Amino acid sequence: MAASLVAPVLAVTPDEIKAKGEVRIGVFSDKPPFGYVDSKGESQGFDVEIGRYIAKDLLGDENKAKFVLVEAANRVEYLRAGKVDIILANFTVTPERAKAVDYAKPYMKVALGVVSPDKAVIKNIDELKDKTLLLNKGTTADRYFSKEHGDIKSLKYDQNTETFNALLDGRGDALAHDNTLLFAWAKEHPGYTVGITRLGEDDYIAPAVAKGDDALRAYLDSKIEEMNQNGAMRAAYEKTLKSVFGDDVPEKDILITVPKS
Repeated sequence: MAASLVAPVLAVTPDEIKAKGEVRIGVFSDKPPFGYVDSKGESQGFDVEIGRYIAKDLLGDENKAKFVLVEAANRVEYLRAGKVDIILANFTVTPERAKAVDYAKPYMKVALGVVSPDKAVIKNIDELKDKTLLLNKGTTADRYFSKEHGDIKSLKYDQNTETFNALLDGRGDALAHDNTLLFAWAKEHPGYTVGITRLGEDDYIAPAVAKGDDALRAYLDSKIEEMNQNGAMRAAYEKTLKSVFGDDVPEKDILITVPKS
């Protein structure tokens, strides 16, 4: 039998992370407002705020979170290769991924959407026929269109920045991605509209750990629940997402649990 190209790593426990003195968390560098690098070279965004909360709880200092920049297509690989302890890179839960990683409790809801130029807004799937759709490799949008609409012509890129630049440059007619990301992007780029706001069923975003990291997954379960109960999740939302979405996307459509004020 051929050996796996990436051998599974030994389980990482919360106590082992405490002993190391840092927690390595995979986040995006180019997916604002969820994970991005600011002008000072520091990671920021909603996922990053959750990572800082975990670092402070585990190690007593949010600055002991070591944010490792990942891309959509290499998130599983980074966990399996032991390059990170936790993935918080806007990671949608799917049955396929759940065979390779272990997910903690979800903290956000999301659906797929399609953004296109105002001069030729795509409002339904049929309008994508004979058009070129831009996709990020390894995303749920990539899998959805490959499986459900394989007849639609597409161009695929590794990084979010590449994909959105392709739309700006006119290399494609539309771009499919998480609707939450598209709403934020379109707000910052006049001339573009999310003409298809929801595709398929709602999905969920959750932290992920390497397969078999049961103690760390259980710890994250407790922290996600704690953040929902003590208001930390809402505080992270208000700090990073509220100003971006405004009234266009209600808070209840994003957060899994919205505690009563």
